[in-house]
Amino acid sequence: MIHCFFNVRTFSYMISLSILMAFSGCGPDGGSAGDDSYDVHSYAKPAEALVTHIDLDLSVNFDKKELAGTAALSISNKSGTNKLHLDTRDLTIEKVTLDEAGTETAFTLGEAAPYLGQEMIVDILPETRKVTIHYRSAPQAEALQWLSPSQTAGGQHPFLFTQSQAILARTWVPCQDSPGIRITYTATIRTDPSLMAVMSAENGTVKTEDGIYTFKMTQPIPSYLLALAVGDIEYRALGPRSGVYAEPSVIAKAAFEFGDTERMMDAAEALYGPYRWDKYDIIVLPPSFPFGGMENPRLTFATPTILAGDRSLVSLVAHELAHSWSGNLVTNATWNDFWLNEGFTVYFEYRIMEALYGAEYANMLAQLGFQDCQAAIKSMGADSPDTHLFLNLKGRNPDDGMTSIAYDKGSLFLRMLEQEFGREKFDDFLKTYFNEFAFKTMTSRGFLEYMNNHLLNSDPALRQRLQIDEWIYGPGLPSNSPKPTTEEFRKVETQVSAWSDGKSAADLQIDQWTTHHWLHFLRSLPNEISSERMADLDQTFGFTRSGNSEIQFAWFMHTIANKYQPADQALHDFLTGVGRRKFIKPLFEQLIKTEDGRKRAESVYKEARPGYHPVTYQTIDEILDWKTD
Repeated sequence: MIHCFFNVRTFSYMISLSILMAFSGCGPDGGSAGDDSYDVHSYAKPAEALVTHIDLDLSVNFDKKELAGTAALSISNKSGTNKLHLDTRDLTIEKVTLDEAGTETAFTLGEAAPYLGQEMIVDILPETRKVTIHYRSAPQAEALQWLSPSQTAGGQHPFLFTQSQAILARTWVPCQDSPGIRITYTATIRTDPSLMAVMSAENGTVKTEDGIYTFKMTQPIPSYLLALAVGDIEYRALGPRSGVYAEPSVIAKAAFEFGDTERMMDAAEALYGPYRWDKYDIIVLPPSFPFGGMENPRLTFATPTILAGDRSLVSLVAHELAHSWSGNLVTNATWNDFWLNEGFTVYFEYRIMEALYGAEYANMLAQLGFQDCQAAIKSMGADSPDTHLFLNLKGRNPDDGMTSIAYDKGSLFLRMLEQEFGREKFDDFLKTYFNEFAFKTMTSRGFLEYMNNHLLNSDPALRQRLQIDEWIYGPGLPSNSPKPTTEEFRKVETQVSAWSDGKSAADLQIDQWTTHHWLHFLRSLPNEISSERMADLDQTFGFTRSGNSEIQFAWFMHTIANKYQPADQALHDFLTGVGRRKFIKPLFEQLIKTEDGRKRAESVYKEARPGYHPVTYQTIDEILDWKTD
C-alpha cells in the first residue's frame, strides 16, 4: 500500500517498482497472489531480464503466408540471470545467437497452452546485451491475415495486415508480450516491389523500387502496438501532421471522410496536452479487419465500414486519436485493467466530438454508449463479475474482457467524476495524470490511489459517497451513474411513437437527422414488426441498402427477428463482405435463435469464414460450435 502522504514523484517510482517486482513470478501460473499488476497472460520475467528494444528484419512471403527473418532483442540484465523468458506462439525457431559475435546458444520451448502459446527460455550470460532469434511465422498465425487479391478493394494484389492486441504479437514476433513492458523498435521489411509496407512507426509515403522498407519507432510502446500492413496502397496528406493510406480505389473517399483529423488533433491537445507521437496517420484496411479501429501509434488501422460518405462515423477517428494519450501514452499494466485504456478513451472521444460538433452531438454519442452498456449488463447478468471494471481474466483469453463494460461503464465513471468536481478541475486532473505517467503503465489500484491523493483529497467519506469501490470492483452500474440524455433523441422517440401508432413512415418528421438519430430510431422500434410495416420503413428510408454500416447492422437485427425476407440477400452480402466483429457477432447470435435461422447462419458462415480474420472467426466458431477439419 502506498500511503497518501507520498508525493507524485515518489508514487510514480513506487508504481513502476511494484510492476517490475510483480513480474518476478515463474510464468502465467506463478506470481504474487493478489498482486494486481502481475500479468497472467505472459511468460516474461522482466525483473530478471528485460527486453528494451527490438530490431526486426523480415521478408514477406505471400505464397507461403509467412514472415521469415530475425528479431534482435536488446536486453537489460540487471539481475545477472542466465535465462531470458519470452512469449511465442506457433513460431518456428531456427536458431538463437548472442551479441555481435553471433555465438549460437541453446533455447527451450515449453508446452503450448491455449491462448498463451509457448514459453521460450533462452540461455544467456550475465553480460549478454543482445539476443537474435532466427524464426518463421506460421500460416495460421492469429495476428496475421493474408488476403488474396479478390479480398481487396482493387482486386489485383494481395494484402497483409496484423492485429497484435491483446496477446497476438507473440504469433509474429518473439517478445515479452505484456502491456506492462515497453520497447522501442526498428524494422526492415522486404516485400514485392508492387506493394508498399507501413508500420506503427515512422513511415514513408511512396513505394520503393526494390520493395525494401525501413522503420523506426523511438517512443517506447507495448508489444500489442506492434503493427504491419503490406499491400497496394498510396498516401494522401490530410494536414501538416496527418495523412491517410488506402488502396487507390479508396483513397479519395478516405481522404474526404477524415478531413477533420487535424481539427481533432488540435481539440485533443487543447484538452490534455501535446500530441507526443509526431505524426498521426490512418490506414484504411480491407473489410475483413475485425475491429472498427486499432490505435497503433502513428498509424491507426481503420475499417472501411466507417466510410459512410458524410463523415457521420468519424467519432471512431476521435476515439483512436484519443488513445494517443489514454492507452498508448499511459497504458493498462495488464488486461485486467483494460478499462484504463478504453474507458478513458471513450470519455476523451466524446470531449473531442463536443469540441468539434457541439454538446448535443456528443450527448447523442454518450446516450448510445449508455444503451450499449445497459445491453451488455443485461446480457451478462446484473451480478456478473464481468461487469466489474477491474477484471479477473486468469485462465481466460483477454479478449473476453473487451466488452462494452470497459468502454462505456469506464466512460460513465469518468463522466460521474466530471459532474462531481466540475469540468475545469477534472480536466486539470486528467491533464496532469497523462503528463505524470507518460510512457508508463498503470493499474486500477494505482489510479485509485493517485485519484485519492489528487482529486478526493484523501477524504474517505467522499470516496464512499461517490461509490468508487462499487464502480471499480462491483457489478453493474452504481446508483450514481450518469444517465446521458438529449433533446434530439426525445424528438426521435416522438416519431417512433407516431409510427408505432400507425403513422406512415413517409409522414414522419426527420429533417436534418444524423446517423445517431437513425440509430436511436432503429433501437427504439418495437421488437415485433409486421412485414408490411417493415416494408413501409424500408421503402421510405432504404435501410436494407444503406451505405452506412451502423444503420445496416441495426436494421438487420430487426430483419432477422421479424423474418423480413426482402433484406435476406443484403444480409448475406453484409455477412460475407464485412469482418468487423462488432457487427458479425450479434448478427449470428440473432440468427441462431430459431431453427431456420441457424441453418441460414451455418450456410452463410461456411462461405464467409475464409474471409474473416482469426479474431472474428474464433468468436463465431464458438457461437455456432463450428468444427473445422
